[in-house]
Amino acid sequence: MKNKALTAIALVAVIIIVAGQSFFYVVPETQQVVVTQFGEFKRVVKDAGLKFKIPFIEKINRFDKRVLIWDGSPSQVPTREKRYIEVDTYARWQIEDPLKFFKTLRTQSRALKKLDDIVDSSVRDQISNNDLIETVRDSSREMIMKIDIEGERGDELVKVSKGRSVIEENIFEDSKKSVKDYGIKLIDVRIKRLNYVEQVRQKVYGRMREERLRVAEKYLSEGQGEMMKVRGEIENEKKKILSEAYRKSQEIKGAADAKAIKIYADAYSKDPEFYAFSRSLDSYEKSLTGSSTLILSTGSGYLKYLTDDANPVK
Repeated sequence: MKNKALTAIALVAVIIIVAGQSFFYVVPETQQVVVTQFGEFKRVVKDAGLKFKIPFIEKINRFDKRVLIWDGSPSQVPTREKRYIEVDTYARWQIEDPLKFFKTLRTQSRALKKLDDIVDSSVRDQISNNDLIETVRDSSREMIMKIDIEGERGDELVKVSKGRSVIEENIFEDSKKSVKDYGIKLIDVRIKRLNYVEQVRQKVYGRMREERLRVAEKYLSEGQGEMMKVRGEIENEKKKILSEAYRKSQEIKGAADAKAIKIYADAYSKDPEFYAFSRSLDSYEKSLTGSSTLILSTGSGYLKYLTDDANPVK
């Protein structure tokens, strides 16, 4: 009897829960709801909270209220001068009118496909009506590093009439008008990346490498020239120092020689005979060695200090 009572209570609880889910539904802060009855529109609910519905008759269609992301696929687009580039764009959008969105698109996947068509078409129109430089740059300021772009010299890439930001704004305005019919609010459209198609890209990369090599060679040549200049200055400074040192050494040597001569002269003037005797002995020591042979006359004054008579032989 007790088991039957518990079963009955559980059954009643299940019935209440199922009935509650049939009569009520919850709208989160991040969602908005379109209520339909047999496929026909009844009302739009944007406020969050617990809401009432007619069970089994009314259907709840939920849509996101938050800002959503559209990320387009890169596509090849020709510029006005017929240069093919890959353009990758992205956008931020929101379901502004859920009823119109429900009637025209119903799902977010269909909305993304519709944005593919609308934004890509606007991107293609804007890119094809402008030169490549307009999509790359925002102003005409002089570039610090000037590298060739396909068909143009880097020093010529300074004239920009619109610029990338203006083109992005035009894409946004064109797309914004078109998506209103689908209950969509377009918040922003931006170009994420621009690139050449593969064939042109390789040429540009090759030209960039050549440019960098040319700049490197220029810096290397300037460095070598500066090195030779420094070496020349060092060599000149070295010669100047050596010349100055040699001049000073000669001056010192000349002064020393003059002083020595003066000392000799003073000594000679005090005792000329002793000086002559001393110099003769020095000469004998150097010339009269065991291996020396001298042939002199007996009257030579050179041997006067070696004879018995101190006076020279006559």
